[in-house]
Amino acid sequence: MRFAIVGNTDKPALRQAVPKLLEKLDSTGTEYVIDRKILNLLPDAPRSGKDHGCDFDQCIEKSDVLIAFGGDGTILAAARSVGGRGTPILGINLGKLGFLAEVAPEGMQEAIGDILNNKFYIEDRLVLEASSPSIPGRLLHAVNDIVVDKSRSSRVIDIEMHIDGAYAVTYRGDGLIVSTPTGSTAYALSNGGPIVTPASLVIGITPISPHTLSGRPIIVPDTSSIRIIVQADSDEVLISADGQMESFVRPPIEVRVKKAPYPVRLVKRMDTTYFDVLRAKLLWGRNPKGS
Repeated sequence: MRFAIVGNTDKPALRQAVPKLLEKLDSTGTEYVIDRKILNLLPDAPRSGKDHGCDFDQCIEKSDVLIAFGGDGTILAAARSVGGRGTPILGINLGKLGFLAEVAPEGMQEAIGDILNNKFYIEDRLVLEASSPSIPGRLLHAVNDIVVDKSRSSRVIDIEMHIDGAYAVTYRGDGLIVSTPTGSTAYALSNGGPIVTPASLVIGITPISPHTLSGRPIIVPDTSSIRIIVQADSDEVLISADGQMESFVRPPIEVRVKKAPYPVRLVKRMDTTYFDVLRAKLLWGRNPKGS
């Protein structure tokens, strides 16, 4: 098994965490490659006598498991880079929340030991794919969500939505979030969407600040094709994927969202459940009167 090490070089904790990982890998004789941008930050890192450095794209190509240091944004970016290759990703959390990068630096060596001893499992997560005639030839992929919103305008917009060819509803508000179960605890949650367990075969649709009490979220099967239309009387609209890939377009626009032909694959430890993460990260179920 060969690991590839990538990460967010803007995280100060990276300089302390990566050498500890390399020490573990070298001591067990495990093969690995490491992004040269990280390697250049670590002049005193342990070495096994060979050059492990490579460019980011080469790291993706050469790995059996990708280890990504950073926050959830780092994992989202790594997942898009992996694309349909199916390379499993282990996230080491150097950020704040860490829903996807669930292993803390202090538990990193133990987690690597578990992987080497085959004490782990792979969890497939739904990926969304969006296309639009307004961005010809470009596909947007998202692990969390595809968002269509009013961009920099102060005006509300009307968003017409069709599901599997049938007209569903027109939302008036600030925009619309189409989310995966993974993304249900991201932007959608802050707009009143439900928490959806990762294994659920569904897509969530949540309006952003709807200007009506009847504008409610909806859950549809992950086999659904979702068509979003913003009419010409609106100002500039922003289409974004995971808040990282963006396109500003002028209405009228049409965006089609569906399940991508591949999942993102996350490495999970056997001693941690999704509900453990919810309780730890969101204080889910915590009694506000308790300690």
